[in-house]
Amino acid sequence: MTAMHAIDVHSPLDDQLVGWLPAAREDDVTAALAAARAAWPDWAATPAAERGAAVKAAAAALRERASDLATVIETETGRPFASAREGVLAGAGTLEQYAELGPVHRGRSLLGSAVDFMVPEPRGVVVALTPWNDPIAVACGLLGAALVTGNVVVHKPSERCPHTGLLLATVLRPCFPAGVLQTLVGDGQVGSALVSSSEVDVVAHVGSTATGRAIAQASSAKLLLENGGNDPLLVDDDVDPVWAAAQAALGAFTNAGQLCTSVERIYLHKAIAKPFLEALCAQARSWNENPQPLVDIRHRSFVHSQVADAVGSGATALVGGSVPEGRGAYYPATVLANCSSAMRVMCEETFGPVAPVQLVSSFDEGLAEACSGEYGLAATVLTSSMEHAQRAWRSLPVGTVKVNAVFGGAPGGAAQPRGASGTGFGYGPELLDEMTTTKVVHLGLPNGLS
Repeated sequence: MTAMHAIDVHSPLDDQLVGWLPAAREDDVTAALAAARAAWPDWAATPAAERGAAVKAAAAALRERASDLATVIETETGRPFASAREGVLAGAGTLEQYAELGPVHRGRSLLGSAVDFMVPEPRGVVVALTPWNDPIAVACGLLGAALVTGNVVVHKPSERCPHTGLLLATVLRPCFPAGVLQTLVGDGQVGSALVSSSEVDVVAHVGSTATGRAIAQASSAKLLLENGGNDPLLVDDDVDPVWAAAQAALGAFTNAGQLCTSVERIYLHKAIAKPFLEALCAQARSWNENPQPLVDIRHRSFVHSQVADAVGSGATALVGGSVPEGRGAYYPATVLANCSSAMRVMCEETFGPVAPVQLVSSFDEGLAEACSGEYGLAATVLTSSMEHAQRAWRSLPVGTVKVNAVFGGAPGGAAQPRGASGTGFGYGPELLDEMTTTKVVHLGLPNGLS
C-alpha cells in the first residue's frame, strides 16, 4: 500500500463534492485484523442466543436510522430516497432473519456402535467487501450471517459510498463487543491488503468479476464471491407482448440497471417483435420521465461505450442511446434493436439502463443463446408453456432461474452463482453453512462398553 490518500466522492445527482475521507493505511489494516483476531475467541464462545439477540438489536437500530442512511445513499449513489430506504429496511429484515436462524443452526448425528455428531463452528475472521448499488441490504446479509454464527468481521464498503459505510458502522457497532465488527474505508489497495492477509479466514465479496478474480488469486481464505452477471431474458411467442415488455423494462431499468440481477440481454421471438418493441419503447420513455443517474460519470462513460459499440455494429437505438447535457451522471433508459450475439452489450455486463434485443426464430434458438456466455448468475424466461419452462430451468447454466417474473422470490431465498459470476451461497439459511466449518465428533464408550 502507498501512503495515506483521500477518497473524494462527488454526487451523481449534480457533480457536487459530497466529501472526502482518508483511506485506511497498512497499519490500520494490520490493527483491525489483530483486534478482530483478539475478539474472536470470546465472541465465538458467546451463546448463540446472545449473538442472535445482538444481531436483532442491530436490526432495530438500523430501522431507527433508515431515513438518515437513505439520505446518504441518495447523495452518494443517486439511488432515489424512497428506493434507498427500502434497501435499508430490507437489510434490517435480513438481520432479523439471521437473528432467528442463527441460534437454531445445527449439525447432524449418526447412531451406530458409537455416536457421530457434526458441530458447526465459526470460521474466524471474515472480511466483507460490499458494493455501492445496494449497499445496506447486501452488507447486512453478509454481516448478519457472519456475526450470528460467531465470526468477527472487518467490513470495507465500496469507495463509491464510504460515508454510507461509515454511518452503517456507527449504527451497528454499539450492538457488539469491541473488535467484533469493524469498518475500514478505502479503495482497491485497502481491499487487496485485507484479502491477502494470512489473518483472514473468509473473504465475502459482492462486486465485479475482475475484482473477484483478483481476490481468488490473492487470497488463501474461504471465498464467497458474487461477481458480475449478464443475465438473459427469454421471451416466448405465446405471452402477452405488452406484459412481457413491462417485465423487460422492470428488469432492465430498475435502479438505472444497476442491480446484480438486472436484465442485461433480451432474446425475443420474432413472431411478437413488433408489439413487444413498441411497448418496450413506451416503457422506456415513461422511465425517462423521472430519470435516475448512474453512480458516477466514469460508469456512465462505460455504459455509453457499450451502446455506441452496438450502434456502430448495426444496432438501432429506438429510445435513448445518447449522453444527455447538463450536470450529473444521468443516462436515459435505452432500447436497442437489431442486436447480435457478437456485440459487447450482449456478451459483457453493462450494469446500466440498457435493454438490448436480439430476435430469434424459435424458443430453442433463444434458449441456446441464453445459455451462452461465461456468466452464471441468473436468467428469466417468460412463457405460457410448462414444457418450455421446464426445459429452460433445466438447461440454463445459472444459479437462479426465474419463470414469468424478473424479480421476486421467497423470503430468505438463497442464491449460488456459477462460472464467472462467482462461487458459494449468498443469502438464505445456506449462507450460515458457508460461514461455518464442520467438526465431526466420534463419541465412543470407554473400555469397549456397549
